[in-house]
Amino acid sequence: MSSFSKVSLSILRDIGWSQWDPIGLMPEGWTWDHDDSSGFKDEYDSYLTNAAAQLHQGKTEADVINYLANVEIHDMGLGERSDTRARAEAVVRAIRLAALA
Repeated sequence: MSSFSKVSLSILRDIGWSQWDPIGLMPEGWTWDHDDSSGFKDEYDSYLTNAAAQLHQGKTEADVINYLANVEIHDMGLGERSDTRARAEAVVRAIRLAALA
């Protein structure tokens, strides 16, 4: 276990929707809490909470980046795109910064 603090779900959603959104569900100019009737705000919750938990448990950033990339590539079946790993890296770094704040 690291000195890593838990990150709230709303912060994870802020990070995930602004820096990851592999499916491309978020309309331009919106935030995940823009419209409660949209029905997709929790779409990535399990992936983001899992990534945060892995960091909290002491997994390396590289491990968690690979986890998010594999979710997108294999679990979601989207294949690897030119920005897949860069977006996963941005999410992991933002989660780490949020947890240390």
